[in-house]
Formats: sequence, C-alpha cells, structure tokens
Amino acid sequence: MIIHDISLTIKPELPTWPGDPKIELRRISKMEAGADANVTHLSATVHIGTHVDAPYHFLGGDAKTVESLSLEILTGPARVVQLPNVGVDITVADLEAADIPDGTTRLLLKTRNSDWWAAGNDTFQENFAAPDADAAEWLVAHGIKLIGVDYLSVAPFRSPVPTHRILLAAGVIPLEGLDLSAIEPGEYTLYCLPLKIQGSDGAPARAILVEE
Repeated sequence: MIIHDISLTIKPELPTWPGDPKIELRRISKMEAGADANVTHLSATVHIGTHVDAPYHFLGGDAKTVESLSLEILTGPARVVQLPNVGVDITVADLEAADIPDGTTRLLLKTRNSDWWAAGNDTFQENFAAPDADAAEWLVAHGIKLIGVDYLSVAPFRSPVPTHRILLAAGVIPLEGLDLSAIEPGEYTLYCLPLKIQGSDGAPARAILVEE
C-alpha cells in the first residue's frame, strides 16, 4: 500500500483568495522563553490550502454546513484524470475527451495548475484552470458526487458563482486546493477528512490517496 499526501502545507506564504486575510501562524507560548510547552495560534478563513466547500458557502439559508457533509462521499474510490492542455475554462469537451469511466463518483482533475505547487509558487494565480458552468452541469449529469481540483477554486476566477452553485445545489462536494503534481492518472482510494466546524461554509482538510 502506497499513501500519497495530496494536501498543501498550511503556512503563512500559502496563497489565499484575493481579499481574504493571509494565513497567520504565531506561537503564543514558547519553551525557549520559559513556557512549559509550545502553543501556536492560527488565524485564517476556512477556505485555505486543501479544503472542502459546503453548500452554505454559495447557497446560504438552510443549506448544509460542513459538519454535515457525508463521510461516505468524502471517502472511497476516486479517479484521477489528467487534462494537460486546458485553458482557463475546463469545458464539456475537455471532460468528454478525458475518457472518464462510467460509474465514477469521485473525480480529481490534474491540470497545469499542479505545476505551480511543484515549483513552490506562492503567488496567487488568477489564470488557473477550473470547470466552467456547462462542465459543472456535465459533472452533475454524469453522477459525480465529489470533484477535486488542483487550485484554490472549483470555478474560474472571473466567474466563481455559477459553477459553485450548480455543483453545491446538486449535492456535489468540491474539494479544492489539491496538490496532484506527483500523482499519476488512475484509480485510487481517497480519504478526505475536513475539520468538523459547526455551522461553517467550508473547512481545511487532510486529503490522501491510497494506491494498492
């Protein structure tokens, strides 16, 4: 059994969505200063690094919050597909050309975005690749229950709302901020456990792929 960690390391340099506060990690108790233990304070939004979105993020009202997301969807067989030549919008044609097997319910998209993580690029990139609204409709129609992407949003930067709302309204869980740079296309078992934060629109997650 081989375990692949596909989570980003949470650190102050990690890019965040424009307008969101930067990640702050600050030790508030220091052994070198005489304390009995080291204690670190974390300040950030819940949409940092590798994270999941809950329906409440874009639907509001009485939509599900992150602690009520299905662990059965967040855990299980997953397919990684590589889309090497996509533009800013991942389109229906891109998905149809990826030869996604029938019955796939957890789909992780590896694109040129992963090259930024491999290069250690800590500057937010607006031209990341993500599914457009039509592609989101295609994912819903084809029975996808979890869609993973290798940058900080499941929707293109210039148009973040439609893709999110289509997916979340259909109960599809977006898993964002994956580092798939070292992952080959194929079948794996996904384990994704977001923090159980009451009433939250999302949560950071530790995500791994297990290869038998």
